Amino acid sequence: MATAKPKTFPIEVQARPGLMLGMPAERFLRDYWQKRPLLIRGAFAGFQTPVQPEDLAGLACEEGALARIVSHDPATDAWTLRTGPFNEEDFPGMPDHDWTLLVQDVDKWDADVRALVDHFGFLPRWRMDDVMISFAATGGGVGAHVDQYDVFLLQAHGRRRWKIDASESTKGKRPPLGFRDDVELKLLKSFKPTHDWVLEPGDMLYLPPNVPHDGIAVDPCLTFSFGMRAPSSAELISDWLDDLVADADEAIRYQDPDLKLPADPNEIDAAAMARVVAALNALRMNDPDRLGDWFGRFITTYRAAGDILPSQAPPAPEEVETVLAEGGLLERHPWARLAWRRASRGASLYCSGRNFALPVKDAQTLAAAERLDDTAFARLSAKGRAAVLELLAGGHYQLLDAETLAAMLAEQDALDVMEEAFDEDADAPEFEIEVMEYTEAGAGEPASAAIDTVQVSEEGVEVVVICDDGDDRG
Repeated sequence: MATAKPKTFPIEVQARPGLMLGMPAERFLRDYWQKRPLLIRGAFAGFQTPVQPEDLAGLACEEGALARIVSHDPATDAWTLRTGPFNEEDFPGMPDHDWTLLVQDVDKWDADVRALVDHFGFLPRWRMDDVMISFAATGGGVGAHVDQYDVFLLQAHGRRRWKIDASESTKGKRPPLGFRDDVELKLLKSFKPTHDWVLEPGDMLYLPPNVPHDGIAVDPCLTFSFGMRAPSSAELISDWLDDLVADADEAIRYQDPDLKLPADPNEIDAAAMARVVAALNALRMNDPDRLGDWFGRFITTYRAAGDILPSQAPPAPEEVETVLAEGGLLERHPWARLAWRRASRGASLYCSGRNFALPVKDAQTLAAAERLDDTAFARLSAKGRAAVLELLAGGHYQLLDAETLAAMLAEQDALDVMEEAFDEDADAPEFEIEVMEYTEAGAGEPASAAIDTVQVSEEGVEVVVICDDGDDRG
């Protein structure tokens, strides 16, 4: 009798219109998710990076940004790690090879990067941890390593060579995962790749946990890393027990009213252990609602978030309704993480470690929407509106009036015009520079030349520069 051949799974596929993964999401989850790696060519066809290397460097200088620079000396195989925030002066002197800048949580700082997360709607949104972006000079990388979580690596600009060891999923042989002890980075002692690819912009590599990999820039490049949150069992039990202890009833104690004469008074017997379990269960460790509420608070508390603080005094409910009616919006703070869960009655909404008992429709609406307009707010129940107002008072939402929104839109339009005018890939536009007025600095005034204002319109770009002819020579 012939035996069926084991099913094989391609490790490289081509994306198709409507199939970012090169296959239906159901098949990806069944055959690849947390099982085997997959390279998807053209996952983001025609991808244009919303973040340039200089933008990333600027973000790495911001207070509160989580940034690192990893440098490698190929001659000695020495690695160095520096942590940010950095100074603007740090970057012009960097070499043109063998270093990488990594900035985490870029989705919290940039709305265009955050919008990319919507492409991963086939996964629970609360599982997405952050979008880390790395810029690597030619030859730059962070060495062969493993991650303890799932990651999607999108090539955004330039080319990067990825080598991976897929022997566990292809041959059933677990690779060695020991770390080097001569560097502060967790780099693998041994790395024998089974696959070697060069990724172009728009290509994406999916890696399950514990797949050894090493990415090296072929030329200066940007890589977007969509990482999933995967708390360890120790992290889960520690936080769960903290929650239990905080609300524990001191009256709940070990009891043994059924105590029998012990065969050996020094023995902790099976009956004693059964009473220990009963005492622990009395803390409601098996209560699904209590467990669910704890996990909702836990998983929406971002591991590295700065404090979310209100940027304005809490407005009165009447003021909120008026601003929304006049075209304003409630905008969610980018650091706020929301999720919801069906409870024994209705639903629980979780936001950055807080929970609210709400109707299911309210919980679904608030967890999904980053902005609420007048219509969306009015459709919420009284409980839902009260929850939003409480979150607004805590800084998790910001109330933006119509005037502010119009100014923000105008600023974005101006930036779009500037980006289009200076697009390196487009035909160079013709500029006619006309000096409208020139005023020399007066006697005793310091020599200077500075841009005063920039105004962008359909007719062109007007730049007002204040300058003088000082006699000093540099």
